[in-house]
Parts: sequence; C-alpha cells; structure tokens
Amino acid sequence: MTDPTDPYLIISAACHAGLPTERYRPYLEAAHHRAFDDFLAQRDARRAEAGRRGTGSGAPALRWYEDNEEGLRGGWDAAQRIKELDGDGVAAEVVFPDTQTADGGTAPPFGAGLDPAAGAGPEAALAGARAYNRWLAEFCATAPERHCGVAVLPVAAEVDEVVAEIHRARESGLGALLIPAGRDGAAPYHDRRYDPVWAAAAETAMPVLTHAGTGPRAEHGGHLGIELSEAAWWPARPLWFLLWSGVFERHPGLRFGVAGAGCWWLPDLLWHLDRLYADVRGGRKRSPFAGLKRSPHEYLDRQVFVCATAPTRHELARRYEIGVDNVLWGSGFPHPEGTWPHTREWLRRAFHDIPVGETRRMLGESAAEAFGFDKRALAPVASRIGPAPDELGQPRNQAPVEASWRRARETGRHWLTGFDFPFVGRGE
Repeated sequence: MTDPTDPYLIISAACHAGLPTERYRPYLEAAHHRAFDDFLAQRDARRAEAGRRGTGSGAPALRWYEDNEEGLRGGWDAAQRIKELDGDGVAAEVVFPDTQTADGGTAPPFGAGLDPAAGAGPEAALAGARAYNRWLAEFCATAPERHCGVAVLPVAAEVDEVVAEIHRARESGLGALLIPAGRDGAAPYHDRRYDPVWAAAAETAMPVLTHAGTGPRAEHGGHLGIELSEAAWWPARPLWFLLWSGVFERHPGLRFGVAGAGCWWLPDLLWHLDRLYADVRGGRKRSPFAGLKRSPHEYLDRQVFVCATAPTRHELARRYEIGVDNVLWGSGFPHPEGTWPHTREWLRRAFHDIPVGETRRMLGESAAEAFGFDKRALAPVASRIGPAPDELGQPRNQAPVEASWRRARETGRHWLTGFDFPFVGRGE
C-alpha cells in the first residue's frame, strides 16, 4: 500500500519525439527515396514562401525553441531526453510524433505524423509511418520501461497492410497507435471496413489515439484563432463515430484516447451523449442505437480516456464529471504549450488543493494501467526523481482537502446523481 508521503509516480501521457525530417532517410525503404527528396524540396519551398509572406510561426515561438535548444535535443537524443524527464520529475512517458511544431522541421516523412498525409497518397503515407515507427522503436528501446511509443497508423492504406503494421509495431516494442483525426479522403470511422483494425488493436492491447493538430487548414485562411478554436474538435470527433456505430460494443477490449486537446470539452459532451441516448431509447420509435447495450458514459468509463496536456484548473475542477480515472496528465514535452521545463512548479500550482489519492491517479497510475507500464520497474525511478505531496504543497492532513471537494464529488455527473432532476430517469 502506498504511503501518503511517498513520491509520485508521474507518467506523462502526452510527450513528443522525432528526428529532424531529413534524417529519416535510413529508416525509409529505398523505393521511396526519390519521392522523399521531392517531399523535402516542397516542404522547404513552403517554408520559404511562408517566411516571405509572414504567415509562418511567429517570432516568440521560434525564440522559445532557440532559448531551449539544449533541452530540445531530447526530442531525438535519448540521453538528453532522460535528463529532461528526470529534471521534470517524470518517471515515464507516452511518446507521440513531431518534436517541434513551429515549422514542421521534425515531421515524419510525407507528413505521417500529427499532420498526416499532407497530401501524400496512402502508399507514401504508410511508408513514412513505417520509417517513423522503426526509428521510434529504436529510440524507446534505450529505456523501454520509461517510454511507450505511439506508432503512426495511416488508415487510408489497405486494411490488411494497416493490420500488419499494428502487429509489426507491437513486435518492435511500441505500445499504442495514432490514427488521423482528419482522414484525408479515407472512409469514416463508422465504416465496418475498420473492424479488423479495431480487433487487432484490442488483441495487441495497444490503445488507439487521436491527437490535436489536424484539420482543414486551407479553410482557416491563415487565421490562427479559427484553427485553435477547432483544435479540440477534430481529435474528439472520432469518439462519437466509434460510440454510435457500436465499435466499443463490438470490441470491448479496445481502448481509445484523445490527446493534445485538453479535457474541457468532455463533461458537456458526455452529458449531451447520455441525453441523446436516454431520449431516443425512451421514445416510441425504434431506437437507432439498438446495438448499444450501455449508456455513453458507461462506454467512456470502460474504454475511453483523455491525455490532457497541462490541464487547467477549470478542467481539474470538473474531474468528477469526466471521471477521475479518465484524466491522464501530460507534460507535452517538448512543445512550448506544455509544462516543461517547469513541470514541478506547474504541478504545485495545479494540484496543491487536490486530494493526494486523486492526484496519484491522474499523474500516473491511470496511465500505467492504460498503456501497460510496469509500475515495479518504475518504482525506483519515481523514488529518485518524483516530487512528494509536500513538494506540491499538499498537506499531510488530507481531511480538510477531502472535505472541500465533498460536494463536487457527490454531485459528480449531475445528470446521473439527481442534481439535474429534469433529466434523471428521463425515458426510463
């Protein structure tokens, strides 16, 4: 049993790693080298044009990368990365692609990362994904107990090739799968053609993830506000595609996570989904949700989580609506919108008045369960580098802290606990 004063086992459920793009050549099949040269030339031309027009990344973002140049080498240098994780008190991490997002300089070949495909065809996208996945497996193998690599999975390829890549990634030591939120012309996720993909993910115990960073940027007109306003919507969208089409019912072993989009959007969405389900089931017409045997919140608690980079106090205050066990904290290393390199100070500001038991779940225990980390192997690391509750400003006497949250905990999902009385029992 964990002592209340023990250091935290912190697992960041959202970090990033990747080589500078041109360095993926050794990991790419020779048949794609000429196309890769063309891809790099087109990328460089786009970056030059953006610079001329002043539509590229702003000076503050680029300056941040310059000011943190040494630590940012941890995006591809394994030894530097361990140093940065230790400094932040992070014992382990889930590793997504794209180290640097300011100018696309570390995107995998053919854009097979957080901005998947980038206009490339399915064959090129799959080749780029395989190159990245090969490198990532090598990178994670340097400290396998501390890294869970997220394999890139372009679903526009032939299903048998996608399934084969799942098994190849698993055999190489990777532990999760990234599917594009925007499918670039591929079939929507309610299509039954993907059932072998979901089955393979469940069989290999590899959670399927989406990540913020995709969307129809050509429609944004260069307006950053429009892009950011939609940033959480795109990675969240597959959630209701999988839910209403019965994917979670048909594949109960499938785990699904949304990363890089915070979790502020989930409480009201969950309320809305539950309400839709209750209203339709309670009506006289035949329910179109006949394949669903549970309410949406039950599927969420069983199979869904959010990898929330630097969740705000507003989000943490709504953890009882989301489900404490469904919130997996992430540092976002090494992106500037994350908590690195000041994670310890950030944790103190965010968690100082949150119960220790709940903090342990959100900062690491839930991620360990979702991604299969070996907590025994990580215990010595956590003991050496993990901040203790005292360092986060959490008092040893937890009774007042627990009492301060009692009302919110009892209210929880207000539409289920009687605090939203027009809805509770509706349609039953």
